[in-house]
Amino acid sequence: MGENKTLNLISLGCAKNLVDSEILLGGLKMTHVSLTNNPEEADTIVVNTCGFLDIAREESVDTILQAAELKKTGNLKELVVMGCLSERYPEELKTEIPEVDRIFGSNDHRQIVSFLTGKEYAKDDPLFFRSLMTPNHYAYLKIAEGCDNGCSFCSIPLMRGLQKSRTIPSIMHEAERLVKNGTKELLVIAQDSTSYGWDLETKVYLSDLLRELNTLNDLEWIRVHYAHPAHLSQRIIDALADCEKVCNYLDMPIQHAADAILKSMRRGLGQDGIRDRIHRLRDAIPEIALRTTLIVGYPGETEDDFNSLRDFVEEIKFDRLGIFTYSEEEGTGAAVLDDNIPRQVKDDRKNLIQEIQHEISLEHNESFVGETMKVLVDQCGEDVSVGRTEFDSPEIDNIVHIKGNTDKGTFVNVKIESANEYELIGAIA
Repeated sequence: MGENKTLNLISLGCAKNLVDSEILLGGLKMTHVSLTNNPEEADTIVVNTCGFLDIAREESVDTILQAAELKKTGNLKELVVMGCLSERYPEELKTEIPEVDRIFGSNDHRQIVSFLTGKEYAKDDPLFFRSLMTPNHYAYLKIAEGCDNGCSFCSIPLMRGLQKSRTIPSIMHEAERLVKNGTKELLVIAQDSTSYGWDLETKVYLSDLLRELNTLNDLEWIRVHYAHPAHLSQRIIDALADCEKVCNYLDMPIQHAADAILKSMRRGLGQDGIRDRIHRLRDAIPEIALRTTLIVGYPGETEDDFNSLRDFVEEIKFDRLGIFTYSEEEGTGAAVLDDNIPRQVKDDRKNLIQEIQHEISLEHNESFVGETMKVLVDQCGEDVSVGRTEFDSPEIDNIVHIKGNTDKGTFVNVKIESANEYELIGAIA
């Protein structure tokens, strides 16, 4: 079994899922399984699902159904499903989609590799070096699994359990190998990176980890994602400011700004607390670019609550902003609340905040015109390349259009000539 398998892996959802997929591919690299990007050619398909929001669940189910069709039309003999959706709804998946041969959770890498290859792996087998699905020059570094926060709208603790932080030596070992392999930028991720290390026997903090990562010689950028404002202590702010490799960037989802909604969401801070954290960040790191995420249309969100959020967005002027309309998650604290905001109202509120943010983004981007900026090249074309400044994370933030010939994974200085809401345009200086 597994001697001549041809496998296609479809990875859906977030960066954390991508890391899981990378670990799996790394495991298969050492085996007789050959990989293909074309599902039509595969005799085995693995779908790494996302179960976070209803829209992502629909995408996961559609993807599984499309793959199942290949049992009739393609070479497909074996359909394997893993990830958050299967962690949460294994029985439903078995019943709804009988074509699925095996269902695994998010962290069953060894079992999946054993199943696919027919070879048993020992519990303490070092997990084969993960084969990167991101370009070589940046990589996600997952520092903890699970979450203790219990925000009312979120199903992650139900799917991934309570927080389990990795030790600093284990993270450093992985980071060193990545950097040796050519990684220039590490994106630090966890469900809540700011509470990293609290659960370890010898308690450590994100600040300790950042100071360690900052010592890695050939690493240029460290980027921190998913910082919960309630856990953003002064010691973390100081580390962000002190470590020269840490980008002037923080992804800090605030979710809302009206006190009543923040309380119902169980976010641990009211509007004043969030404002205080932002002021402290900006005092310590005047150049910092802040990314946040918001939810509109949460149960009971009144016109006043929404106006409070809108005013806060106008006041704070986040550099980057992602916005979702609320969708009920079964089994969460908010599921008992009446999802009472009409679809149209949710969409209108989302659109209004997006319009405000477009203006803020345009203004911010135009302020860079005439400046020369350090840019990491992500993609190269004949005459135009695409890259990012330290103020932008891959795939979710702004890009820089670079005129001229460059090499992928290198840093170039770009003189910014013009800008729009989503991109800076310039030429190599």
